[in-house]
Amino acid sequence: MAFELPDLPYAHDALASKGMSAETLEFHHDIHHKAYVDNGNKAIAGTEWDGKSMEEIITGTYDKSAVAQSGIFNNISQLWNHNQFWEMMGPGDSKMPGELETALTEAFGSVDEFKSKFAAAGAGQFGSGWAWLVKKPDGSLDVTKTENGVNPLCFGQTALLGCDVWEHSYYIDFRNKRPAYLDNFLNNLVNWENVASRM
Repeated sequence: MAFELPDLPYAHDALASKGMSAETLEFHHDIHHKAYVDNGNKAIAGTEWDGKSMEEIITGTYDKSAVAQSGIFNNISQLWNHNQFWEMMGPGDSKMPGELETALTEAFGSVDEFKSKFAAAGAGQFGSGWAWLVKKPDGSLDVTKTENGVNPLCFGQTALLGCDVWEHSYYIDFRNKRPAYLDNFLNNLVNWENVASRM
């Protein structure tokens, strides 16, 4: 069964007052995300991965020794990444649940220190990629960054929060100011209830 482009969980202009314009969502979701769906479906058609879950395809096609990943991995992983990304943001005023605040403070010293580490990971990712808050197999929290479409599933981790630092995610609204985009993401866009639910 072919994968489909999920609808955004909010209107295209729902995040505009919080720094992510309708134009960005139209390009990012309707064009870029859709391309991962279409190209991913073409790539897996007639292969052993046809009919498998996204998670099975991602973990089964990731090659840690490769300089570049396969077309199947790149498209399906980016499809999964974006499916998570839209859910991790929201138009409302999101208050951080107490259990998440406690977990971040225990892991990083404070919520502000977590945000600083997360923003540094995103700003320091050379080229395209993602910044992540992850839960590792031992239950501890960590901030990581990955190149291109690579995501925490590849390392047996649970993605709690991810921020897309490909240029198409921020260039319309922030031009080349990736740090400003990351700051806005952390302080205005994150749906902290969604992050807490992933723990």
